[in-house]
Parts: sequence; C-alpha cells; structure tokens
Amino acid sequence: MRKTQTWMASILTALALSPLACSTTTFESTWRSPEAQPLRLEGQKVVGLFLSKSPARRRRAEDAMAREISARGAQGVPAYTVLSDEEVKDQETARAKLEKLGFGGVVVMRVVGRETQYSYDPAVVWVRPHYRHFWAGYWTWGWDSVYDPGYLQVDKIVKVETLVYSLVQDQLVWAGVSRTVDPSHIEDFIAELAQAVTKQLEKDGLFKRS
Repeated sequence: MRKTQTWMASILTALALSPLACSTTTFESTWRSPEAQPLRLEGQKVVGLFLSKSPARRRRAEDAMAREISARGAQGVPAYTVLSDEEVKDQETARAKLEKLGFGGVVVMRVVGRETQYSYDPAVVWVRPHYRHFWAGYWTWGWDSVYDPGYLQVDKIVKVETLVYSLVQDQLVWAGVSRTVDPSHIEDFIAELAQAVTKQLEKDGLFKRS
C-alpha cells in the first residue's frame, strides 16, 4: 500500500511540476449512458473536481479544469472554492452545498495508474543479404554494426479516469479512461485532456459546440 501511495505521489508531482515535452492523449475505454440526454452547458454552473490528497495539487488542477469548462460554454467552478478539504470528503455536506448553490453538473478527474512504454524502431528490412545466414552473414555484420544511437525510446504513460455527471439528469452520463504520454505541467495536461474529452463527447452525441 505504501509503495502504491509513493508512486502515485510521484506521478501527481510530475503532473504538477515537470516541464516535459508535448504529449498525446488517447482513450483506453469510454462509456456513454444510453439514457443520457445531450448536455446543455449554457448558463449552467459546473464543478471541476480533481481527486488528490494534496490540497495544492488539487487547486492547480481544479483551476485548470474550471477554465476548460468555462471555455466550452458553462460556468466552470473549481471545487475547492465551494468545498473545503473536509467538506469535499463528506458526501452529505457536499451534496447539500452543491444543490443549494444550483450546480448543474460535475466533472471528476482522478489519476488511476501509470506505466512505462518502450519503443524500438530498428529501421531494417530482414531480407537483406546479411540477414540470410547466421554464421556467414548476420554474426559478423551484427557485431560490427552495434551502436547506441538512442533508438530505444522510453515514455511515461499516465492514466486518468474522467467522469461527467449531470446533476440535472441525476446520473453519470459519460466516463472514460485515458492514456497520456509524458504529460507536461498540470495546466497543459488538463487542457489537452479536456480537448480529448470534448471531442469524444461530441462523437458520442452528448455535446455540441455553440
């Protein structure tokens, strides 16, 4: 359990602090509620909630989420501005407060895993003459051509669960697990993920840009 907490903390720290290269987000899986109606964001207050044990990390992520939600027509609100660190963990308190304040939806993000991906591109065609025979061909050629040009690429993959809840419809309307390669600092990471989620919501008929 302690190891799990340690590597999760490392991933979240990397998301918040590392100025890494541009990343790519794809989905491992997505789900759309068959009962869900298209989301109507105009005029709706929508909470951005990032699950993290670090209050500082949670604030940075939720600020970024709120900006992305607002950019898509709703009034995005970071959860930490309406729910304290204690309140956010109390279901009844959080529900009563969000209902009282008239929120119409919640977008939740949570880091659920990581992995290391190794990529190798030999850039060869194995029908070449020096591949045809082992002793009289490849053995000599292979040893003579050994070098380390950095063709083995190591990428860090971060997996995030994103859930879109409609409080108006009182249900989970969409869910997805994404993979992002070498995510940059958290603001850029959230922006990229939000773009990917938006495209998938459009594809699934749940959202239409105004």
